[in-house]
Amino acid sequence: MAIEIEKNNNKELVPLEHYLEEYKKADPSEICARTGFAYDEEKRQFLVSFLGRSYQVSFPDFQTKCMDEKFGFDPVAEMNPAKILLVRFLLEGAQSQGTGKFLTYREVPWGEVYYRQFNGRCMMRLAFSYGNKLDAFSKACEAMGACRIKGGDCGFQFEIFPGYQVQFLLWEGDEEFAPSSQILFSDNFPAGFHAEDLVVICDILISTLKRL
Repeated sequence: MAIEIEKNNNKELVPLEHYLEEYKKADPSEICARTGFAYDEEKRQFLVSFLGRSYQVSFPDFQTKCMDEKFGFDPVAEMNPAKILLVRFLLEGAQSQGTGKFLTYREVPWGEVYYRQFNGRCMMRLAFSYGNKLDAFSKACEAMGACRIKGGDCGFQFEIFPGYQVQFLLWEGDEEFAPSSQILFSDNFPAGFHAEDLVVICDILISTLKRL
């Protein structure tokens, strides 16, 4: 699907247009070597794994096509932050594997500085969206291809890009306690993403869950 830009959102439009221009000037072979994504020279497109989906991404015009028809919602086609995250990873990201350990947001470099924003936009939003709807949360996570994990009253692990995992843990609320959540990141995230990026990543995940 051809990329669509919401003209009324300059906060997203300006950086998106910038990264799209940089993408046109990029070297596909360098992108392949750095990210590990395959590139079809004849078709002039990358095969990318993003948010549990397989995408064809054309070069140099950045048209995207989700190859997994089972998903009823395509975040790249419908959310500018997801478009920006994907094109930025192609331009700047690198393949990486964690050690199996996971970090809280506070443990990420500069996480303490942005924690208030992260707590409100991500952890509290997750808790109050699904803390009393664990069945709906489970169904949406499974629809995204997330893996159920141990932890909390309900937990799932998402793969953002190959090797980069995010865990959502929920504790159900009751008459005495409000619902709560924890979000953890595989320990390779600091090598490829800034603390502000993790806020955007979780915001995209939660928005996608709600659309599903």
